[in-house]
Amino acid sequence: MVRLESGHCELSSEINDFRVGIVCRGAYSQVGENMENSAEDTELSLHSGHHLASAPQATFYALLERLHSVLKGPFDRRAVWQLRRQIDQQTTLLHEVKSALAGAELFERASVTASMGMWQCKLPGDQLTWSNGTYDLFGLQHSRGLVRSDILRSYTEESLVRLEKLRSEAIESGSGFKLDAEIRGPDIGKRWIRIFATVERRNGEPLGLFGIKQDISEEKAAFEHIRHLAEHDVMTGLANRTQFQVQLTKICHGSGGALMLIDLDQFKQINDTLGHGVGDECLIEFTRRLTTICQNADLIARIGGDEFAVLFSPAIDRPAIETVAKRLVSAAKAPMNCSGSSFSIGASIGLAFAQGETPTALFTKADQALYAAKACGGNTFQG
Repeated sequence: MVRLESGHCELSSEINDFRVGIVCRGAYSQVGENMENSAEDTELSLHSGHHLASAPQATFYALLERLHSVLKGPFDRRAVWQLRRQIDQQTTLLHEVKSALAGAELFERASVTASMGMWQCKLPGDQLTWSNGTYDLFGLQHSRGLVRSDILRSYTEESLVRLEKLRSEAIESGSGFKLDAEIRGPDIGKRWIRIFATVERRNGEPLGLFGIKQDISEEKAAFEHIRHLAEHDVMTGLANRTQFQVQLTKICHGSGGALMLIDLDQFKQINDTLGHGVGDECLIEFTRRLTTICQNADLIARIGGDEFAVLFSPAIDRPAIETVAKRLVSAAKAPMNCSGSSFSIGASIGLAFAQGETPTALFTKADQALYAAKACGGNTFQG
């Protein structure tokens, strides 16, 4: 052993041992097990003259070569002291590297659990580097080589256009961006991801982009479900009155179209005699018939208890709409079989064609035509 005390240096008979072999082998094992691009299959030889180029291995191996030279030559107290100091410093560095790798591994594991991953794209050349979590988002094997043009094929057309636009603007301005994009793949189906991106610059020149990608499919599905409930009738699944008003305004302020209002005849009597449960079944069955006949409509909505509205674009002319109205009258009169009860109802229909009116004026015109049809005894259309 080497002892440094009271200004004296004493070299024991085991100096060639020097505990260096133990320290070196242990440190080498830590580097080999924990560092990326480690020399797992390379034998450590002090006589080989070979070094790994990556830090801190290169520094560490150079230290071993110097130690070997000192041990071969005559005893030099100062040289041994300097070596001891360098070994202590290198040991500290290795502990720091080990801690950093442990932290990186913990972050990687947490990222995978949170369905997210890190990414980097170097410029120019678009060289991609992904963490395991990002590979998982796209349903790719971790060992697969990355080519950006291939990855872009995973994005839907709409998402890809937005991604490329935001990316170009970010590179030009040096700012970051956030984007919710839809991707598809044979192993993942459809998936929504949220992309966070930051641009790295040096002397005003972009060096690359890096950031995080996260799976937000569940968040997107929950949002769409809430929006659907806000815009649709719960029982029939048709658009509700709120959504109808939005589309009616678009027709009146756009290129025009037509409005059809439908009110069921004898429906109140069904509710009063057979109960609301049977009445609900009746509404659901009529909805099925209505959607089958009005497949070319822009919107079908339930706007009241037994009131429905259908909006048509200008591409559907009056004769075609009148044919639809006749078919609906016949469909409503067909027998209903609900909860073991068989009965018939009817339908009165009012038509109105947009000619520059306000939404309120167009609705009023269709409503007046509806009441005219009821005044004729129902089971018919007017307008």
